[in-house]
Amino acid sequence: MEKNRLKILPQRLLGWYETAARDLPWRVDRVPYHVWLSEIMLQQTRVEAVKPYYARFLAALPTIQDLANAPYEQVQKLWEGLGYYSRARNLQKAAQVICQEHNGVFPTEYESIRALPGIGDYTAGAISSICFEMPTPAVDGNVLRVISRLCAMRECVDEPKVKRAVTDALRAVYPEGSCGSFTQSLMELGATVCLPNGAPKCEACPLKDDCRAYLEHNVASFPVRKTKKGRREEELTLFLLYCDGKLALRKRPGSGLLAGLWEFPYVLGTLQTDSALQAVRDFGCEPVNLRSVREKGHVFTHVEWKMRAYDLDVRAIDDDLVWVTKKQLQEEYALPTAFRQFLAE
Repeated sequence: MEKNRLKILPQRLLGWYETAARDLPWRVDRVPYHVWLSEIMLQQTRVEAVKPYYARFLAALPTIQDLANAPYEQVQKLWEGLGYYSRARNLQKAAQVICQEHNGVFPTEYESIRALPGIGDYTAGAISSICFEMPTPAVDGNVLRVISRLCAMRECVDEPKVKRAVTDALRAVYPEGSCGSFTQSLMELGATVCLPNGAPKCEACPLKDDCRAYLEHNVASFPVRKTKKGRREEELTLFLLYCDGKLALRKRPGSGLLAGLWEFPYVLGTLQTDSALQAVRDFGCEPVNLRSVREKGHVFTHVEWKMRAYDLDVRAIDDDLVWVTKKQLQEEYALPTAFRQFLAE
């Protein structure tokens, strides 16, 4: 990596950012709670998807103390559909730590911020620079892509040592008094101009006159990445069980995928009708009417679910299941998108 090439970044990006920055709700102020919440929500999630969640979350839980003291079911419900639910668990855990160990005031030192549950190097760097004007880079895939193309880096950006090297090199060029804007300018460039998958908007880039990949007509070769492993597939048979206007749910285990959230009862594998009806009886319910059979899929980061769902009216109710009304499902119970999609029809 050509460290000297990074010296031009503040000069090129700060002025560009002033005019090119998107108008986003979490940029209205630099309140640590707001910046922290937005950064957690934006992990693995598109900006447009986050906007309504961000507004709704702050309306319900406007302070760190409110978040710390909220029933976890409320936090889950506010997060419903956003995915990667461990983020919500850690968000509340961190709020509780802030209240217990920092008197409810968001810490101002990088090490204390980094120590909070759910906060890694990137998020700690973003909060520290944006809120407290520290020279702490926030290096994610967007920033690595920008630097990789600017310097025509042959090193694999998925290697931790490469990420650390980029972080150290950027820290050395942070402009005093404009650390937050500089961090956000790098984020913005990667998110809106230096795009992935061979689709960058090079002609609109403020770095094009200095970008080695662009000047060498070789942008598509960067960044260098590891070959991704394919997702494993899992087959599930779900049961939407209805009785007296209520629908059956059960709670998922406290660890693992979608931990602690609600789900429709299911079994592994794809069952034919006779086997599915027997599975319902095994749940302690007596099927009386098969409404429909539907098939859908859902993709997670490392696994893809292929689901067959049986909609059934049942007579007997099993006490091991939780039976909820449509209103309760809308207002109280957090049902992940993988399951909720079966209610949309």
